[in-house]
Amino acid sequence: MNNEFTSAKLDKFFKNLLDLNTFAAADSSMNGLQADNDGGVITKIAFAVDASLETFKRAAGAGAGMLFVHHGLFWGKSERLIGGYRDRIKFLLDHNLCLYGVHLPLDQHPVLGNNAVLAKLLGLENMEPFGLYRGHKIGYKGSLSKPLTTEEAAAKIGFMGRPPLGIYSFGKKINVTAAVVSGGAAEEMQQALEEGVDLFITGEISHSFYNQALEGKLNYIAGGHYSTEVWGVRSIMEETEKQLHIDTEFIDVPTGL
Repeated sequence: MNNEFTSAKLDKFFKNLLDLNTFAAADSSMNGLQADNDGGVITKIAFAVDASLETFKRAAGAGAGMLFVHHGLFWGKSERLIGGYRDRIKFLLDHNLCLYGVHLPLDQHPVLGNNAVLAKLLGLENMEPFGLYRGHKIGYKGSLSKPLTTEEAAAKIGFMGRPPLGIYSFGKKINVTAAVVSGGAAEEMQQALEEGVDLFITGEISHSFYNQALEGKLNYIAGGHYSTEVWGVRSIMEETEKQLHIDTEFIDVPTGL
């Protein structure tokens, strides 16, 4: 691939890198190119978790011609072009900024995905797919290479030293097994209970499942939806720069959630 990158060439690259087709029926998001430019050459790609107006402004200000996000603008239904939604679409078009979104394929990717990177940070070994969601296991479980307290595990996955939303030490003092599903996967906690892991890690906790974790003596880390899903985006950014030798930049707009 030459050094002049159009949105079409970058679309082909990301489709080869990430298995978008496998999740077409299961993922309500519109994985892939969500907003195109005028066909011009792209010399820089920004990477971020969310397709927000603030993210768009910072990407454009950094000179990016494309913004790659985990949470895009389209989620299985048509939207009226009013209010904030209109503002975001208008900004993309006015600034000739491409938007590229990848949701579940980025969670599940076995090397570059959110959950694969979280598993590596934790030191998971003997890994198996975990977390059945719409017919796909998008997370991982395994044994910890070094037994960890729940607090130690939380420190390993904290991005920029930011604290997790919550640490719930309901089980063993020392964890030897763990399961991880990034983002909003509180319901998958039930699978962790059924499969007998010591520690379950996701982005959020739900009031509906709190007592089940407590009574099941399951240690639980709610690392933050944003903070558990920053890892795959950054991993894809690093791989893109490595393979394409294109300028990249990570846009950090944390939600605190």
